[in-house]
Amino acid sequence: MLFDIEVNGKTIKARRGDTLLMALERNGIKVPTLCHMKDLLPSGACRMCVVEVEGRQGLIPACSHPVEEWMRVRTHSPRVVKARKTNTELLLSNHPDDCLYCERNGNCELQKFAEDLNVRERRFYGKKNKYKTDPSSASLLRDPAKCILCGRCIRVCEEIQKITALDFIGRGNKVQVGPAFNKGMNLSSCINCGQCVMVCPTGALAEKQYPAKLQDALHNPTVKTVIQCSPTLSVTLAEEFGLRPGKDIEGVMYAALRKLGFDFVFDTSFSADLLITEQATEFYNRLKSGTALPMFSSCCPAWIKYAEQTHPNLLANISACKSPQQMLGALISNHLAPGAGIKADDIYSVSAMPCIAKKFESQREEMTHKGITDVDLVLTTRELARLIRLNGIDIQQVEPELSDQPYQSRSSAGKMLAVSGGLTEAFIRTLHFVITGKETSDLKIQELRSTKGRKEYFVKIGEYKLGFAVVNGIGNIEPLVAEIKKGRTDIHYIEVMACEGGCVGGGGQPIHPENDNVKARAKSIYELDEKESNRFAHQNASLQDVYRAFLKQPGSDISLTHLYTTYEEREVMK
Repeated sequence: MLFDIEVNGKTIKARRGDTLLMALERNGIKVPTLCHMKDLLPSGACRMCVVEVEGRQGLIPACSHPVEEWMRVRTHSPRVVKARKTNTELLLSNHPDDCLYCERNGNCELQKFAEDLNVRERRFYGKKNKYKTDPSSASLLRDPAKCILCGRCIRVCEEIQKITALDFIGRGNKVQVGPAFNKGMNLSSCINCGQCVMVCPTGALAEKQYPAKLQDALHNPTVKTVIQCSPTLSVTLAEEFGLRPGKDIEGVMYAALRKLGFDFVFDTSFSADLLITEQATEFYNRLKSGTALPMFSSCCPAWIKYAEQTHPNLLANISACKSPQQMLGALISNHLAPGAGIKADDIYSVSAMPCIAKKFESQREEMTHKGITDVDLVLTTRELARLIRLNGIDIQQVEPELSDQPYQSRSSAGKMLAVSGGLTEAFIRTLHFVITGKETSDLKIQELRSTKGRKEYFVKIGEYKLGFAVVNGIGNIEPLVAEIKKGRTDIHYIEVMACEGGCVGGGGQPIHPENDNVKARAKSIYELDEKESNRFAHQNASLQDVYRAFLKQPGSDISLTHLYTTYEEREVMK
């Protein structure tokens, strides 16, 4: 039911049951918030969204107060602006004055509020809390001194991801946000998904960075630097340079990386094709023997860590295939290096990913073979953009180029791994060929392209009636696991992506306070799939060459040696 309310002297429509903030935003009236999170119940903690309501003595938090028919609201009256300014000044009174050195300088919500409210002098002086940074995690850095206690990281971890690795610790003015018992993040239940980094308004949470190591490698003539780029990056990187969200700059990205000094530039979509091909064979073998089903996907390192610490009994059901990042890293060391006459020790292998959990994955003990690590360094999308800017490269003036041989070609199926449900779509295409020897004509599976937290699809392939499930966001995994434990048997393959939307919504992507760009990125991936000439992973010409020259066939002994791994139970504090 709609009714009228008055806002800043004008009548707008409001909907019964909405909060005042919802009504204002629907009518294009912007009110600042710090603790508010879309689609979650309001906490009313930050008080930045206060407004003046006629007849009310105090200011009202717009995020939690329901609209009423009689309301007359002033969103930016002198009294309201003064309250917001005072609130911001109080937050700044106990905040580090190191903006020039901060990871989020120029993209900090607190900094923006101070600018918008014209905070230009310090009126409040408080004794600053002294906290040590927590560098224990392989993926992220936690700096409690920069935390403003908005609680957004806690809410995304607990209410959306259902991990509960962070919470409020202490009382009164000693309250801070941290993991259980205020120990290191490496001991916590954190799965390194990075969604806490995406919602943090300041620099209290950020990805772990190693820029000096990469710069040294790029300028060392005795080192061969190799970089691989996630299927997601080509439709995301443009945002960091002010271009349209979802714009595909694949060729431009390759050219920019060569200008940075990389000796070889590859697309991880190639090894995504490799993963699909190997995983289809692995699944078919399980299907014929009736063992270790349903089979879970293995591309998402955040999901793997979650399974290790929460459901170790399911580890045998997870595909033994490494992720595309690690597969290509292994090929670079064991196939590219010998073929190019390069010592594996002389290669510095870098990957650029939309995910901070990939940093953790690259350092896993299982990802080292004969003392050689599959991937030496992982950059997020944000870090790669920063590196390009650091070296003075204007991507709008760069001519597109191709990636390098011998992993140059890819299918659109490999690109599909960027989106939730895309892996399963690509997997079904190749599985159909593995089972029947024929290509499927049903290339678009609409049921797997929704934004639901869980999607299911059933199809007959050859003599098998198969069920596929897609878990969109790690917070949606538990109901399905419970069903499987109770004896559900009609699901045979399960794709799990820890971040909602898939890798396009990963924790290493560009940070926007109101991130509506995930849908644009996914749309670009689907459009690319529609227009590509090769939409089947197993038809990748470069991949076929690698099988003939090195791997022999999917599931071969050499594939098992370099492309497969195992996982074990992991104990963490909860």
